[in-house]
Amino acid sequence: MKLTKITVSTLAILAASATVSMARDNIQVAGSSTVLPYATIVAEAFGENFDFPTPVVEGGGSGAGRAKMCEGVGENTIDIANSSSRISQKDIDTCAANGVTEIMEVRFGYDGIVFASDVAGPDFALTPADVYGALAAKVAKDGALVDNTAAQWAEVNASLPAQDILALVPGTKHGTREVFDTKVIVAGCKETGAYDLILPTAEGKDDKEKAKAAETACMELRTDGRAVDIDGDYTETLARLDADKNAVGVFGLSFYQNNTDKLKVATMSGVVPSTESIASGEYPVSRPLYFYVKKAHIGVIPGLQEYIDFFVSDDMAGPDGPLAAYGLVSDPELAATQAMVAAGTPMGPLE
Repeated sequence: MKLTKITVSTLAILAASATVSMARDNIQVAGSSTVLPYATIVAEAFGENFDFPTPVVEGGGSGAGRAKMCEGVGENTIDIANSSSRISQKDIDTCAANGVTEIMEVRFGYDGIVFASDVAGPDFALTPADVYGALAAKVAKDGALVDNTAAQWAEVNASLPAQDILALVPGTKHGTREVFDTKVIVAGCKETGAYDLILPTAEGKDDKEKAKAAETACMELRTDGRAVDIDGDYTETLARLDADKNAVGVFGLSFYQNNTDKLKVATMSGVVPSTESIASGEYPVSRPLYFYVKKAHIGVIPGLQEYIDFFVSDDMAGPDGPLAAYGLVSDPELAATQAMVAAGTPMGPLE
């Protein structure tokens, strides 16, 4: 009879929870609200296509998810932390102190959005300040915050087209709303000076709380029909744009690339969006997305290895997969990630 090699990490789990696979047979994931929609798509497809229960995926925020992962090893702790920011040394130290000594860092793609308009319309060369000035509820004028009454893009920036402002933006539940808010709206709020006017009035017990309150105030968009939330997928955005050629829509890069016969993409801060400019970080409205796996749970929690293999597969995270259709920018180095996941390679020291 061939004996299976049992690692120290596996023994730790078994000691903590008797037989983990009997105590818990579903994968548990928590973390980033940005990654949540992507992970949910994968989890549901995994449950439908594999002989394992559908993983339980919850939000709570990147930092909270990493903190839960670092609570320790055992069936009463989560297996994966979703994150829209890279793990910190503080997280790693907390993990190590609680016995979580090997972590797999999986970068599965990029959160990147583009602004595009009708292919036959005028060119748009946008900045975050332009978008904020067009869509924010309050804007800075003569050293004060005033209601936004701009009707045309040219009123915001004379170099932009004299075209009515109508922006179709990701709804608050959409996977790319967070990058739209933080990388465009908040960035534009700061560029225009509105943030500096909001901050002194923001409520908070300390500077961090006040800054968060000010950013939240920056994210308030006008409600007069110039900014329209789209909660569906990008096909709905495109249909709305087809119905009104004045509209500027927010799309995932892959969707735009598949519809260049209908759409003309805008530059952002002088950079043309592309897979290369997003992956390099040159294009400003993007960031890498990660999930972190507790390696000690692989081989113990049923289906965990299969789930992470499936998540980074071409069928899911590739440029033609369902995650790209929802807004994910596929990682040009996805093949290397697939090999790393298959080999179970833990992350090294932070660079």
